Amino acid sequence: MKYRFPDKFTQIIFIVLAVLCLTPFISSPIALLLGFLMTNLLYNPFKAHTGKVVKWLLKIAVVGLGFGMDLNHTLAVGKEGLLLTVLSISTTLILGYFIGKALHINRAISYLISSGTAICGGSAIAAVSAVVEAKEKQISIALGVVFFLNAVALLVFPMLGHALNLSQADFGLWSAIAIHDTSSVVGAALAYGEEALDIAVTVKLARALWIIPLSILTMFFFRGETGKIKIPWFILLFVGAVILSSYISLPDFIVTGIPFLSKKLLVLTLFLVGAGLSIQSIKESGFQPILLGLSLWITISVTSLAYILYL
Repeated sequence: MKYRFPDKFTQIIFIVLAVLCLTPFISSPIALLLGFLMTNLLYNPFKAHTGKVVKWLLKIAVVGLGFGMDLNHTLAVGKEGLLLTVLSISTTLILGYFIGKALHINRAISYLISSGTAICGGSAIAAVSAVVEAKEKQISIALGVVFFLNAVALLVFPMLGHALNLSQADFGLWSAIAIHDTSSVVGAALAYGEEALDIAVTVKLARALWIIPLSILTMFFFRGETGKIKIPWFILLFVGAVILSSYISLPDFIVTGIPFLSKKLLVLTLFLVGAGLSIQSIKESGFQPILLGLSLWITISVTSLAYILYL
């Protein structure tokens, strides 16, 4: 049960926990758990602002990681995951359509969940929701399902990776394909290792570019009034950072310092993501949408892992 302390006291607790997430003592899964406990045992005193802060922190942190990456290695990893990316996206969207129909889920909700699972969680949902003119309730249900599964993945994937004795490269590729949101992909990979993080970020950002063709496809699929396609501009900045660090001799404080700070910002971001995930929002999602999201997630997780290990 929540106990509502005075606003100032709760704000102090929230800020102290957020600052702790910038220290070496808090890992990415623990940060997410702290945010979730903060919201559900007390409350989030900055609820009106955390959503916007998460979006900006995530973009800044991802761009910052680019300064610690090598372009040749990045292209090699992106090429390796291209076929798996195409297969997983198309399979997820097709399965989502038929499972959603079998469960009698609202067409827009089913499509939003499938899109979020196929590409990059909340970003994909935000992009296609403008195209399908989804209602606020439909968007919140889709986001609730995806964020819940993200939270589970962030905690479970590193444990599964160690239990299966996956290499850094295999885990980085698997997490980029099988986990929805970029924040959770990065959090899980960060908990697994440096090499896994580099691969996961590269493949996930390449995967996020598919928001553009998906949005165009959505226009024809729904055949209604269309909104603007939201191009993830920060991906272009990430690519620019990688090019700079690969071909220009930058000072050490940029090549090592910026990626270090970016990783700390990612841990803080996960705390804020957890703070936006309430038990009530999970309950309001209903059983069928959660079943759809879970079915798609398990399918893509198992098949992508089998592909990575045996093909």
